Amino acid sequence: MPDTQQRRMAVFSGSVNPVLAQRVSKELGIELGNVRLEKFSNGEIYARYLESIRGADVFLIQSVCDSASHDFDVNDALMELLIMVDAAKRASARSITAVIAHYGYARQDRKAASREPITAKLVADLLQVAGVNRVMSIDLHVGQIQGYFDIPVDHLTALPILVDYFKSKDLPVEKLCIVSPDVGRAKAAKKFSDMMEADLAIMHKGRPGHNKAEITALIGDVAGKICILNDDMIDTAGSVVAAVNTLKNKGAEDVYVCATHPVFSGPAYERLENADIKEVVVCDTIPVPEERQTGKIKVVSVAPLIAKGIRRTYDGKSISGLFEIGL
Repeated sequence: MPDTQQRRMAVFSGSVNPVLAQRVSKELGIELGNVRLEKFSNGEIYARYLESIRGADVFLIQSVCDSASHDFDVNDALMELLIMVDAAKRASARSITAVIAHYGYARQDRKAASREPITAKLVADLLQVAGVNRVMSIDLHVGQIQGYFDIPVDHLTALPILVDYFKSKDLPVEKLCIVSPDVGRAKAAKKFSDMMEADLAIMHKGRPGHNKAEITALIGDVAGKICILNDDMIDTAGSVVAAVNTLKNKGAEDVYVCATHPVFSGPAYERLENADIKEVVVCDTIPVPEERQTGKIKVVSVAPLIAKGIRRTYDGKSISGLFEIGL
């Protein structure tokens, strides 16, 4: 008997970052799926797919972060994703891929002190129990988070997108220096510097308290250099400002800052505006209000990267080619 069930792709957006999801669907050449997402009066989250997804390969695009425009905090975002996964599983989806542009709770990836949780592993467990078959994410806080899953994890990187952006600015290569804000980002900074054919400098960062940072050492010569400080995320911008001040004190000519995830919580915007920074370049893995996308802050889109990741996953092709420059 002929197989009457035809494979199809279905892409849905959570409430946190619908603009990114729209950009991804446009890149894919398909319409976003229709899903009803609401909150009950007591704050509980409701999800229902308004179209059949039986036998479909479902991709759920969500960022686990705050969203002021939708009155969502990071916990709402995570819970909504889990509920969408559960609904898709019960609607007989063929496969469920969680496309988590920003993987929240990733900073607690180990026990740095006694009696602490490992929330990155907890989130992985919750996703798998809910029914996720595959996870796709961009620039995890640490690569070892992939090992917290017993399902495939596609770990994409926005580095080529950021490299292409800075190459388009035609900055003098002989004066460029890529700076890692701490030892943990040294490997990523080395890749960045190789792509840019620039020098490399590494900082050592200490944390005297929660959400506090201080730069205790700098390895490399930044005097007279145009520095590009690269991190995976900017939260309150305390680390960024401390690093920028250190670079300027060491004689850096100009300092650019780039990061994949613009968490931008608390005093972040004010700190960045007052700091001696030429430009802050971030990706749209987390929505940045349009009124903030002026002056120093520039947003570049990871939608083409995610769309190609989804397409290659759906077609059963390798995604390793997405790590090259020139997407």
